[in-house]
Amino acid sequence: MVSQIQPPTQPEVIYRDSDGLPVANNTIQFGWIVEIKQNIEWLFADDPNVFVAGDLFWYPVEGRNKIVNAPDVMVVFGRPKGDRLCYQQWKEEGIAPQVVFEILSPSNTQTEMDKKLLFYDRYGVEEYYIYDPERNNLHGWLRSEDGLDVIPLMEDWVSPRLKIRFVPSSEGLQLYRPDGERFLTYTEISRNAEQERQRAEQERQRAELAEQARRDAIPRLLQMNLTIEQIAQALGLSVEEVRTLAQE
Repeated sequence: MVSQIQPPTQPEVIYRDSDGLPVANNTIQFGWIVEIKQNIEWLFADDPNVFVAGDLFWYPVEGRNKIVNAPDVMVVFGRPKGDRLCYQQWKEEGIAPQVVFEILSPSNTQTEMDKKLLFYDRYGVEEYYIYDPERNNLHGWLRSEDGLDVIPLMEDWVSPRLKIRFVPSSEGLQLYRPDGERFLTYTEISRNAEQERQRAEQERQRAELAEQARRDAIPRLLQMNLTIEQIAQALGLSVEEVRTLAQE
């Protein structure tokens, strides 16, 4: 009897979702990562098919778990929002992140950054931006027919994909939304939200006081022998509203 030899079972490929290292090496780097990620998320909050992630492992090739990178911020157009342990490109309709940001820290070496550029060039990134907050240096690359090419002038550069504007200055990098509003830190956004809440509360209180003043005026105006129609016109109310309030 001839028995068939079964092919050896292929070991399962493990795609790690962490390397055990911190997201950032210092508070400055972390602040920039959070600011860019959150502002881009808010910019595309109403588009269900723009996925934004920070420090997420990206595996571009199925079965090759050694080919991996974790951009500080990456933006993927054409993929739904939602949580992921890692970005496995073959499970994402083969769509590579189109825009990538890296924020430098003192520990980053030139060799490391050269490898990142090669990776992003090889696996389809369309726009790649590096910002060094310590030296206040900004560099960018844009994909052409030959791969990622250096953007010669970054001042007032507008991202083709994101439509955000880069404004380097002596005080540091500023990023602006398509509507001209500056990217804000989480603290600034929280402060603005609190101020807006306070304004809304003050407006609500003013409206309540004005409504109460109209209610209080109706009996006095009736005592002055004004008609319901005259009172309605004077207070900016309908005749039915005046009648209702007069009966309360």
